[in-house]
Amino acid sequence: LAQITDAAAEAAERFPRIDLLINNAGVMIPPKSTTADGFELQFGTNHLGHFAFTGQVLDAVRAAGDGSRIVNVSSIAHQAGKMRWDDLQWERSYNRSAAYGQSKLANLLFTYELQRRLDAAEASTISLAAHPGVSATELVRHVPGANVPDLGQVIEGATKLFAQPAEDGALPTLRAATDPGAEAGEYYGPDGFREMRGNPVVVQPRPHALRASDQSRLWEISEELTGVQFSI
Repeated sequence: LAQITDAAAEAAERFPRIDLLINNAGVMIPPKSTTADGFELQFGTNHLGHFAFTGQVLDAVRAAGDGSRIVNVSSIAHQAGKMRWDDLQWERSYNRSAAYGQSKLANLLFTYELQRRLDAAEASTISLAAHPGVSATELVRHVPGANVPDLGQVIEGATKLFAQPAEDGALPTLRAATDPGAEAGEYYGPDGFREMRGNPVVVQPRPHALRASDQSRLWEISEELTGVQFSI
């Protein structure tokens, strides 16, 4: 959080107007570990980091006026994600895939609660989300067996077979960020089988990502954990 605060202060100083903020930091299924502040690494990096940074540069984003956007990068892993409200930091037990799904569901809950608050403030900034499908990037380095020579080659081959190139995986995020017709709260992803690959289109999140009670609950918890209060 100290690094995020420093980065946000530098960004706000260098850029009094921020037209576009893309929250794309992410780690996937690492061994159990924590951030410097003691947060479970995936929840801390993938959600709390985005929340804290956004809150501290929001005034600069709003200063950009019409067309300014905040895009949060989620994942198809949100579909199986569940908020572990009684143990968000996975202190009692740890399931790396479930923890990742929770962090990616949190990205969407944050996106929609942020838009609700922007609407209430009659702000012209909009909040959107996107996901890259299944893309061939280094994000898969923590897949079990990825570092075992022979097995790692098999995993790499399977990734190339089923995943799309990283450049294509970036397209939903770029469309959410730049499409002049994009609307507040939209969620972009690939149009292919199970949204794994393809051209960027508006896709639908799972119903549990749309629960207003969960959105506001996560917001309140995130404020408490990060100490960041939004200006809306």
